[in-house]
Amino acid sequence: MVAYSTLIRYIKDLADSEDYIKTSTMGEDIDLNKANIFPLFNVDITNAEFTSNATVSFDVEMTCLAIRDINNEDNKDKFYLNDNEIDNYNGTISALNVMWVRMHRDFCDKNITASDNPTLEQVTFSDKNLLDGWQMSLNVEMPIAEVNLCVHGC
Repeated sequence: MVAYSTLIRYIKDLADSEDYIKTSTMGEDIDLNKANIFPLFNVDITNAEFTSNATVSFDVEMTCLAIRDINNEDNKDKFYLNDNEIDNYNGTISALNVMWVRMHRDFCDKNITASDNPTLEQVTFSDKNLLDGWQMSLNVEMPIAEVNLCVHGC
């Protein structure tokens, strides 16, 4: 079965082709080190389920984060403060939207289905870097290679 690796490679290639994204990572623990070049994209497949003998369903989380740039000049504006927080949320959700639209279009050509309404959650990390962005969660169902159940003397 190559569905998992096919999906991961496809999403990585998609992220790498997005001009806004500078670093792509994978896994549950997002690498928040200052050595990364931001904006950062992370993909994590959190769950899988065999939906039939011909398809597998994956729960996918895609996170896009940008580092907050704080201006130390005195600013009396309480709405925009002294940083680029709004720009970070705008840029990261835009990048995820571009990826989602491309995925949805590509999936139609490859007999892959994805949830029609992925959920988006605003994310802020403040422990290592001050990072802002969005996490998009969706379900992807894709065909799996034929499995011959009678291989061992059925």
